[in-house]
Amino acid sequence: MVLLLVAVVPTLVLGVLLRWVPRAVTAVLERRPTPGPSPERAVADVRRLRREVSAGRPGSRVRQVALLSAYDEVLLQVCGIVGVAEPPPADAAEPDRALTRLLTEAAPEQAGVALDPPRGGTAAA
Repeated sequence: MVLLLVAVVPTLVLGVLLRWVPRAVTAVLERRPTPGPSPERAVADVRRLRREVSAGRPGSRVRQVALLSAYDEVLLQVCGIVGVAEPPPADAAEPDRALTRLLTEAAPEQAGVALDPPRGGTAAA
């Protein structure tokens, strides 16, 4: 009888642990919000990408599209961090996206985030 308990109980406990521990860990991880970039990092990224977009260096079309896509994504992150409403994204032609980008850039600027700080000095972010 004791031998039966010694063999069965650990097997049952192990089976329960293998079944319920992963579910509990998954439930805890799903409740935790995903960390985003710090406000300082996001503003620094958008400034760096803005300089690259403004430089207009010749490159492949793929690089230009990737650069604008990265810039738009980080710009929307900055809008979210600052708490301003960004215009809806334009999935249409390039002129519409450029106009949407200008309107989106204006939102953090009006909230006090200098996306294009003056050279030679420090600007408050």
